[in-house]
Amino acid sequence: MERQLPGVYTAVRRDQTEYFRASLTYRAKHISLGSYDRAEDAHRAYLLAGSLLADPAVSLNDYREDSPLPFDKWVCLINFRDNGIYFATPIYVRPKFFYYYFAPSDFFIFDLEDLFYYATRRISRRGGHFFVADYGMQINIMSRYGIKNYAVEGRDFRFINGNSQDMRYENIEIINRYHGVFAVREKGKIRYRVRIHVKGNLNVGVYDSEEEAAVAYNKAADLLKKAGVNKAYALNYMEGMPPAVYADLYASIKVSSGIRNYRCE
Repeated sequence: MERQLPGVYTAVRRDQTEYFRASLTYRAKHISLGSYDRAEDAHRAYLLAGSLLADPAVSLNDYREDSPLPFDKWVCLINFRDNGIYFATPIYVRPKFFYYYFAPSDFFIFDLEDLFYYATRRISRRGGHFFVADYGMQINIMSRYGIKNYAVEGRDFRFINGNSQDMRYENIEIINRYHGVFAVREKGKIRYRVRIHVKGNLNVGVYDSEEEAAVAYNKAADLLKKAGVNKAYALNYMEGMPPAVYADLYASIKVSSGIRNYRCE
């Protein structure tokens, strides 16, 4: 590639059209800044990157939408400047946690133990859902914190400090961990109500423990399938429960007559 203005290199696309790439080296790290249609824009990006790295007074709040560098590159550069480590994803590290930014006021807060995970995986957003590419699959990041795809905030989980951007483990409380299981308070005691959906919600029963309730849901799903319900129910996985214990609980657990006697119309 032929060098042009400082920090700018000419490149050629597959269709043989010319474009320009900007890059710089800082603390022995070669950093690609992006591709541009005009050499002047690539040079502006190079100059701005240099000023971000040199001036500790510049913060993420100084970002403007007409910047020649995208916001995620601002985050990468300012984190490198302040913390001495370069990440390809828009992460800014603090002593006990880190931010993953989408915009200056749009970010997640994560525990440092998640740093390597998000430093090597970019978060994508679709609607109100957030995903990472993990081993060729799109993984909803909420599943990393025990929050299932069907979970409803306030019913199945809650953010203890009320901030839904704060994804630190200590801030996430799982209320209902299993499919079809809902915690209810009866006479001052927490019990677990189970419902399963066919055409509407069917009551399965109320149980003293989450584990009993989760197994009851699985049993109800099996009985409905035997009755001819053509629906792919996601069963509850009982982590840590030995197969023999599961089998005994499954055999002894009772479900409602509406489930036992269900007939497809």
